[in-house]
Amino acid sequence: MLFIMGPRQVGKTTTCRDVCSESGNNRYFNWDNQNDRQLILRGPEHIAAAMGLDRQLEENPIAVFDELRKYGRWKGFLKGWFDTYEAEVRTLVTGSARLDVYKAGGDSLMGRYFSYRMHPLSIAELLDPTAAPASLYRRPKKIDDDLFDSLFRYGGFPEPLIRQEMSFHRRWQKLRSQQLLREDLRDLTRIQELGQVEVLARLIQQRCGQLTSYSSLASQLNASVNSVKRWLDTLQSLYYCFAIRPWFKNVTRSLRKEPIYFLWDWSELSDQGARAENFIASALLKAVHYWTDAGLGEFDLHFLRDKQKHEVDFLVSRDGNPWFLVEAKYSGKAKLSDNLSYFQQQLKVRHAFQAAIDLPWVEQDCFELQRPKIVSARTLLSQLV
Repeated sequence: MLFIMGPRQVGKTTTCRDVCSESGNNRYFNWDNQNDRQLILRGPEHIAAAMGLDRQLEENPIAVFDELRKYGRWKGFLKGWFDTYEAEVRTLVTGSARLDVYKAGGDSLMGRYFSYRMHPLSIAELLDPTAAPASLYRRPKKIDDDLFDSLFRYGGFPEPLIRQEMSFHRRWQKLRSQQLLREDLRDLTRIQELGQVEVLARLIQQRCGQLTSYSSLASQLNASVNSVKRWLDTLQSLYYCFAIRPWFKNVTRSLRKEPIYFLWDWSELSDQGARAENFIASALLKAVHYWTDAGLGEFDLHFLRDKQKHEVDFLVSRDGNPWFLVEAKYSGKAKLSDNLSYFQQQLKVRHAFQAAIDLPWVEQDCFELQRPKIVSARTLLSQLV
């Protein structure tokens, strides 16, 4: 089976429907549809009958189950479905929450699926939406300035990016926030303090890119530290925010605990500097997720900070080793950070970039650079995923 996970409104359902439209034997089942829900509740054999698996077909059809994680016994259903019909059907499961939200109960699906994480649109995907990179990174390709500005301003979710209307964008953001922070929290978790979690989401938005103080958040929310940590885990499960943790191996007097949080929708941030950092963080996270999910290695995203206050925004690791550094800036006029050289020498990192949002595209392969250098974010990010 293939699990596709990602935030609300990122395009999962549209993608699944496109897959189903390729053949008349494919079927799309949505838990939110009453008729489909009745079929699912009746068991795998009724789904098989609806798909015609009792007759000989030219090729195995695709069964798509959307929003299935709202069914409390979804793991048991999928295990029974897969074990019975594995040879006769291909299965695609999607949802706007991580498909491990229900950690208690249900049978293990270990060894029965591959998972992929679907992200908002990126520079590289807008430039070439069909081709996966032949290697870890592509040759640089120029993006239209207006398209880049729209991506930075409206975010990478398809609807507001296509419409490019600020009034629609505001309404869309408000509706998505209400669905995520109210409906999804209510439907998928047992959290009762919905108001406090909503305030927590706003605090994370205000503190994007800053070290997290759980005790400070707990004080502001009049809650325990353990509750705050649990709520933050839930907000990550629902793809509202993501955490980046410090890299501490081989870093003298490094910080080891507090993560930094960013939003999946960088357009929620009004400050240009904070948005620039979140924009670049999102592009890097998309790349490390794709490289890992595609089986190209184990990749991860970290930040660097030590007790002497040396810091670099991002470090991308490859198979447990530092690969390249990125310092995020909005302006290309900012001085090249001395911390890039400091950490490059200490960690023996191959590449070190200071990526600026406002610099024009340059026809240069950033990954040919060995020494720290200010580069155009348009160029660097066009080489990723």
